[in-house]
Amino acid sequence: MGQISVTLNGRAYRLECGEGEEAHLLKLAEYLGTHLEAMRGKFGQVGDDRLILMASLVVVDELWDLRRQVEDMKTVLAETRRDKSTSDESTKSTQSDLAARISAAADRLELLNEQFAAAGVASPAKRRQS
Repeated sequence: MGQISVTLNGRAYRLECGEGEEAHLLKLAEYLGTHLEAMRGKFGQVGDDRLILMASLVVVDELWDLRRQVEDMKTVLAETRRDKSTSDESTKSTQSDLAARISAAADRLELLNEQFAAAGVASPAKRRQS
């Protein structure tokens, strides 16, 4: 088990953490420390507990806002996926319709070609080749 020592508002605290988590915990304490300093600069020395509480509330407010943003992003992502799915279905339908029209046009051309051949007339395509 890891152990670190952090200083907040001039007081040292020893903390235990999981092995390998020391650096992360130190960064968290440093981040909270910057908020503590801002609170102390704004309100003066109003006591360790009160300063730590105020700084913690600021950090939790940031967290709350980020959680709301993540939820908003999840909603937008779900809507985007739904829109993409609808768009994909529409594209498939359009491609299928286009393929059917091309096939029908090819069938008509083939029929016309057969009719020209039966009448002994060269098709327009063959006349252009000669």
